[in-house]
Amino acid sequence: MEKILIVEDEENIRGFILINLKRHGYQVVEASSGEEALAILQNTPDISLVLLDIMLPGIDGFQVCKEIRQKNENIGIIMLTAKTTETDKVDGLLSGADDYISKPFSPNELVARIKTLMRRIIHHHNPVEVKETGIRLDRQNRCVYKNGKKIELSPTEYAILSILDLANGDAINRNDILDEVWGLDFPGDSKIVDVNIRRIRQKLEDDASNPAYIQTVWGFGYKWVKQ
Repeated sequence: MEKILIVEDEENIRGFILINLKRHGYQVVEASSGEEALAILQNTPDISLVLLDIMLPGIDGFQVCKEIRQKNENIGIIMLTAKTTETDKVDGLLSGADDYISKPFSPNELVARIKTLMRRIIHHHNPVEVKETGIRLDRQNRCVYKNGKKIELSPTEYAILSILDLANGDAINRNDILDEVWGLDFPGDSKIVDVNIRRIRQKLEDDASNPAYIQTVWGFGYKWVKQ
């Protein structure tokens, strides 16, 4: 049974989420601040996913997300936000979040997004490895080795890279990546794909502004160029 950490300072919202997640069989841990959340994660290593509000007392959700990612690339993170501007969404994703959901949201939408991300995490326990010159995709541990150095990716980043790799050099439409990784019912747009590609490039490329591995096919999507 997956364990989920809810980080939300508004008690009524936290209670609403808790009831609905328990109804679907999840174990739930609660935190009302970013500091409390980080302490819980330090002492509770079996948490699979974090629902993280942006507006928190003390350190905000963006900073909490960054600190979680510095320590754990494999945990799932969904940002909860009352903010709906494009900048806020991008900031959340660049901080390391896998997904975002805007308040108010329905219980069914929240659970659907959680299930999609959980499948993404579990999917990459496939013990098959794909080897390339200088690059090795380790599907069991959801990470990449470049020239012998381990580059850890989040479940979402690895899912995107796997899709591009399996295309064998063919360009993949960003909307197809969106549907494959986030699901057909995802209410957001392909901007979330672009932001995650940016994050992958920052980790993988020698020069993220002039990428050699993940190349943009303008007006269409991306392709993985094997070196």
